Amino acid sequence: MTWHETERDWLAEALRAADPHDPTLCAGWQARHLAAHLVLRERPAVAASAVRGGLAAATERLAAGASDAAGYSALVDRFAAPPPRWSPLAWAGDAVNVTEYFVHTEDVRRGAGTIEPRELPDGLRDALWSQLVRMAPLRLRRLGPGVVLVRDDDVRSAVHAPRAGRGSVVLRGDVGELVLAVSGRLQAADVRLDGAADDVAEVRELLTGP
Repeated sequence: MTWHETERDWLAEALRAADPHDPTLCAGWQARHLAAHLVLRERPAVAASAVRGGLAAATERLAAGASDAAGYSALVDRFAAPPPRWSPLAWAGDAVNVTEYFVHTEDVRRGAGTIEPRELPDGLRDALWSQLVRMAPLRLRRLGPGVVLVRDDDVRSAVHAPRAGRGSVVLRGDVGELVLAVSGRLQAADVRLDGAADDVAEVRELLTGP
């Protein structure tokens, strides 16, 4: 089993443990909206009709049908089943799914407030780190200060160079917490920021969700 398959199982488990109306870290979305998003993301036929009517509207329609326990359970079951073979996300595997599933699992788990981070297997931590150092430069490209990511085991990566006259901010934490921070969920991540006050403030503003 690949890591995205493992993470799919964990995400489905987190959704099943939630009430359909539980809050998530995705602004304005309850657990049922997140489940709807995941189904639309992976089902080409459903997604095609969504594009015609608007993705936001399609998400609301699916979520509306999952307001009760039975409808919500059925929607989560649709996500829990792997996508059809002709879906691009069926063969994209870990490359596009591992971080997506990890982040959304934590969106569900942490939506109602602070919760203990999960203990991640070493292989998953390495997969997340590899994807993080590739995606972070694009995510951080507009910042004036530089950014250096430092794992708890002191492995580090300078993912954004500072502009002239600016310093760098060090983000330190476990790999999963750094992934959440760079994904715009700093407010829910156990990450320490070190640097000049104005540099830290700019990084914090970019990475903190509404």
